[in-house]
Amino acid sequence: MTYYDTYHIANNTKIFEPRKCFQFLEQQGKEMFNSNFKIHSYDYPTIYKLLIYAIRDQKVALELGIDLNKGIMLSGPIGCGKTSLMHLIKPFIHQKNEYKIKTTRQISFEFAKSGYEILSQYTYKNPNQNRLTGYCFDDLGAEQQIKHFGNDCNVMAEILITRYEEFIANGSITHITTNLSASEIEKAYGNRVRSRLRQMFNLIAFDKEAKDKR
Repeated sequence: MTYYDTYHIANNTKIFEPRKCFQFLEQQGKEMFNSNFKIHSYDYPTIYKLLIYAIRDQKVALELGIDLNKGIMLSGPIGCGKTSLMHLIKPFIHQKNEYKIKTTRQISFEFAKSGYEILSQYTYKNPNQNRLTGYCFDDLGAEQQIKHFGNDCNVMAEILITRYEEFIANGSITHITTNLSASEIEKAYGNRVRSRLRQMFNLIAFDKEAKDKR
């Protein structure tokens, strides 16, 4: 099965078939990760929301309370499959909303090595860009408070605040995966960041008792 088998064309519009989309995702999971990869039925509602967002089905998104102009904050316990899903749904994402996946730990290590100039990679657009490059910041909260020559910087807080300003100015989209609760996010990044996140993201969450699939 290929991506092209997940939909048919009617009136010049792609009509996706959920059953085939799930089959494609599971097949891709086996190829990308391991042959034991499986999409469990109890995760269907969460994954369905991600698919609706990705294919930009406005009618169903409205019914599910999903704002297609915002990004996704995918929340859930460690090992429930958040990172894997953000990789797997990329083929369904509309071209203008494409994103790169970067772990927050990688970003913190980049800061430790190169300092503040590294932030521009995630917060400034090139002259030929209308919006910032799309990013999914993976595992928010796993990064450490790392110093660059003695300078403290809450790196992800700085990046998220700047990307919020670009979201307001031109609709730049950001995605996040995290296992932090709202109160833990506020403790780690401050009330200002937590407030901005409410405006930037659709919260899609696994059940807090979701199983570790690793």
